[in-house]
Amino acid sequence: MRELSYCENPLVYRRRKTREVKVGNVGVGGDNPIRVQSMITCDTMDTEASIQQTIELANVGCEIVRITAPTVKDARNLEQIVKGLRERGCNVPTVADIHFKPDAAMEAAKWVDKVRINPGNYADSKKFVIREYTDEQYAGELNRIRERFSPLVDLCKKRGIAMRIGTNHGSLSDRILNRYGDTPLGMVESALEFARIARDLDYHDFIFSMKASNPKIMIAAYRLLVARLNELGPDWNYPLHLGVTEAGEGEDARIKSAIGIGSLLADGIGDTIRVSLTEDSPHEIPVAKALIENIDEMSGSQLSALNSQLSFDPYSYQRRASDTRAVAGIGNSGLRVKLGGAELIRVVVRQANFDKIAHKIEKMGDYKPEIIYEDAGIVEIDPRDETAIAKLNAERSPQFVTVRDDVDLAMIPAFRLLAAKLHSRHPILLKDVLNCRTSAAADAAEKDGVSQKHPANFLETLLTAATNIGSLLCDGIGDAILVQGEEAPGQALRLSYNILQAAGSRIFKTDYVACPSCGRTLFNLQTTTAKIKETTSHLKGVKIAIMGCIVNGPGEMADADFGYVGGAPGKVNLYVGKTAVKFNIPEAEAVDRLKDLIREHGKWVEPVYGTAALEPAS
Repeated sequence: MRELSYCENPLVYRRRKTREVKVGNVGVGGDNPIRVQSMITCDTMDTEASIQQTIELANVGCEIVRITAPTVKDARNLEQIVKGLRERGCNVPTVADIHFKPDAAMEAAKWVDKVRINPGNYADSKKFVIREYTDEQYAGELNRIRERFSPLVDLCKKRGIAMRIGTNHGSLSDRILNRYGDTPLGMVESALEFARIARDLDYHDFIFSMKASNPKIMIAAYRLLVARLNELGPDWNYPLHLGVTEAGEGEDARIKSAIGIGSLLADGIGDTIRVSLTEDSPHEIPVAKALIENIDEMSGSQLSALNSQLSFDPYSYQRRASDTRAVAGIGNSGLRVKLGGAELIRVVVRQANFDKIAHKIEKMGDYKPEIIYEDAGIVEIDPRDETAIAKLNAERSPQFVTVRDDVDLAMIPAFRLLAAKLHSRHPILLKDVLNCRTSAAADAAEKDGVSQKHPANFLETLLTAATNIGSLLCDGIGDAILVQGEEAPGQALRLSYNILQAAGSRIFKTDYVACPSCGRTLFNLQTTTAKIKETTSHLKGVKIAIMGCIVNGPGEMADADFGYVGGAPGKVNLYVGKTAVKFNIPEAEAVDRLKDLIREHGKWVEPVYGTAALEPAS
């Protein structure tokens, strides 16, 4: 795939140029700003609640609102919802979210400004059957899809409304899985099959998405899609909707969303975004806005005169092949810590921050710092300095290398340039920000007339660190990380480990995949997720998926050990991997039955109470 190109220059921020697609009165793509959208969570048949939730989202800055339409009856009620919104002076564009039901899509398209369809299940059965297809059978399937999909395209074209062709990693069809596998390529080809039908009917008001719960897969799929669109020609310049599905809630979900969405925005990819949180929908909007605002600050043009071959394949994850090196560990015991190669990606702190928490290191368990920056013999260089690079590359033994703090470069391009020019045997330390000093140093600098920007709040710090470090980790770059944009050492350590966890680079605690709520959800996701976490959060390295319905369940649980999925109102199905093993369990019993299932598979351990967790230090 290396001959394909997903951006003009990976060292320079330049937003991808697309055509404009109008969603109601809001333009997406073209010269428009990156748009923020979300989804209401109530039953679509509850007209008043749907209106109120939509207005609440619009009032906090949501520019496009999506509403699920799981049946024709729900789709028909969209007329009343839209009518009520307009009567109350709310003109926010509405989108119908469709899965499995072409008839519901046809009804919804009469009332809304945009219809979202999922190529994996628009014309396919609910339970996918893996089978072999001959070329003739495959062509027959495409003809069947054309017959089911064309009427919707014609209606959208007639009404002048938009469409999102939204592929989800968790719901690829059996046809796609057979031919392309459960891969980013399969996601892209699934969307292109539907796009070709739309184009054959001279319909172009559509937007693509390539969502996944795994940021690495999501990033690779979007890059590959853009590369394929570039290959197909300049008139394939359709806008993109970005999102990480089933991100969950709290700090972990914000980090995972920043890794997936933020890194693509930093590459110039994306025209509208939705941050999916298992929380009340208005909480998604500040996160999305902050991600967009961060792009201007993180995307410098200082490398515009430079170009370099990437050191990694942007469409397939592989960790950079550095050599192993031992450096001084924490304390006076003479302990050496190995990094690079196949070793764990290490967590580094500055001496000043270590001194603040040294008295409670023994109580930190798995969350403690592993390397002190000043003791590790780290070589700091400007990646544009050819002489310094040549000197390092002439060294016979692997050196521990990072970008100097006084370098005036955007973070992601700076480390990509370093990885491209530095021999791969040298391990690399990633940083979240450069030009970061202590408060005392910053105050002194400001007295001397040198301005020093501090993050406005922890959300900004978190999103910046997750975008910069997480993006590079997903590129395969990095053997250790240093979060220095957050002054509180305990908080910086927690952020470091959570970024490694969200990027799938180092699993040190229970991992959760949890979808946001919507009108399809068959139980209260927020309270259920909290209850499951309370019961299982001590299971280090176990991955649990919590899904409100079957739409993305089996696929998004591909990497999960266990799944908790709404099967019917008040009933839950339990999964091991992609396989449902327990059916129609009453919701009141389901968490205990999940615990029993984990025990049956040898992954349950009893919690040990009294162990100190990582606490923010002042």
